[in-house]
Amino acid sequence: MSWRPKLVALDVDGTLVDGDNVMTPAVRESVRAIRDSGIETVITTGRAIPGVLNTAALLDFDDAYAIASNGAIVFTYNPVEILNLVTFDASEAVRRVLEHVPDALVAVEDIGVGYRLNKPFPSGEINGKMTVEPVESLISEPVTRVVIRSPEHSQKEFATLVEDLGLSDTNYYIGYTAWLDLAPEGVSKASGLAFLCDRLGITPADVLAVGDGNNDVEMVKWAGRGVAMGNGPASLLAVADHVTGTVEEEGLVAELQRYL
Repeated sequence: MSWRPKLVALDVDGTLVDGDNVMTPAVRESVRAIRDSGIETVITTGRAIPGVLNTAALLDFDDAYAIASNGAIVFTYNPVEILNLVTFDASEAVRRVLEHVPDALVAVEDIGVGYRLNKPFPSGEINGKMTVEPVESLISEPVTRVVIRSPEHSQKEFATLVEDLGLSDTNYYIGYTAWLDLAPEGVSKASGLAFLCDRLGITPADVLAVGDGNNDVEMVKWAGRGVAMGNGPASLLAVADHVTGTVEEEGLVAELQRYL
């Protein structure tokens, strides 16, 4: 390809790492090679800041830009310096979900620390410091992100339930499990990237974005070249400029090798 990106935005789970948070040596080497070639390389994820720093450690990255919480937080590391932060009132949306799923697990981001939650989540699903509080305490003030988890439902059952609620004034994503991410309206990985690119003087046409989830759809559509991992949902594959291999097939490596 004659085209070469000036910025590469990379999702984490299902793109850089597998379901066990394992990054293969080939993925690590190709991402590091992209950055060493002079291309700005940005971790762009739904994870909170501690999850970003975990991934950065796997890559041995330092002194870089990152986008966390599905675009609600743009920051640099290390040390962590927040460049942009968007919050919202999630109380009405959370109460509406809990009316239908009263036993759901609820977590709100504790910026730069971890999560405040009403009860423990399944092991490994969220990371950082965990503090247990009543739900009303969690939603008493604006937040950057809310995660609602229903271990008793299948992904399909939970997705149908959430879609029937008609949530408004929020942006939301359904995960691969019975997992709901609530974000401020209009906020996505694409909006976070738009803020960062404006700061860096980079146009969307010069961005390569790679992801695998429903929360990557806006980013993949926005970027000059949007690539979906082969393990992504149909909604993502439909808007991608290219579909690469799955995370198990190290599909990210195949895409990045084009520019090395």
